[in-house]
Amino acid sequence: MEVINNIKLMQEISESIRYSKKKIAVVPTMGYLHTGHISLIRRAKEIADIVITTLFVNPTQFGPNEDYDKYPRDFNRDFELTKYNGSDYLFYPDTKEMYPINFSTSIDISKITEKFEGVFRPGHFKGVATVVAKLFNITKPHYAIFGQKDYQQTLVIKRLVEDLNFDIEIIIVPTIRDYDGLALSSRNTYLSKLEREKAGILFKAIETVKSEIAKGQRERLILNSHLHKTLRQIPEIKIDYASCAIANTL
Repeated sequence: MEVINNIKLMQEISESIRYSKKKIAVVPTMGYLHTGHISLIRRAKEIADIVITTLFVNPTQFGPNEDYDKYPRDFNRDFELTKYNGSDYLFYPDTKEMYPINFSTSIDISKITEKFEGVFRPGHFKGVATVVAKLFNITKPHYAIFGQKDYQQTLVIKRLVEDLNFDIEIIIVPTIRDYDGLALSSRNTYLSKLEREKAGILFKAIETVKSEIAKGQRERLILNSHLHKTLRQIPEIKIDYASCAIANTL
């Protein structure tokens, strides 16, 4: 596996691969890889000739009081995991390479970003859409692989690809969960032992609602009441958002 830090070089490599009629799959990540990320790389390996994993903690998708500075980073560990699981290239630019002086362009996707995460993290999806568009133009993939865990983000990326006519197929890979159902996430490292034990309530709440739907319940407010009631079994929980919604539009 080769590590590439330079945008122009990555573009030249990708162009050469495409010229040779080989298929490229890109796996965009912010690093600190876990089994969920690995499942994306392995899926990419199944469908493409060449896999490019990107590793970039993107500052533009973090708000002023968010965790950009403390976001977990471990390049050596990520390098080994990426290489071991079949990636051919690791694109690892620094911030100045991605956002040089006078950079002044952003992509703002409406509607799908105006709910849930978009309300509680203003500007987050603008940063996501912009960096993903840049990564697509840099790596020139035929396929892009994302995890279902960040569900609203997958809808934003699909809208980006459709609206701006990127000739890329978006592949969504199912969420990988821990022993108690909690979705794997790099940020899970922030949790204390006690918080980690309590975090299983998130999956329990989802399963409760799924059970009600299986019984035939379709009233959103009733389903939401089951969702919130289950979550509040942890008295100190603070709910930013938890709601049933139409899958494709939220």
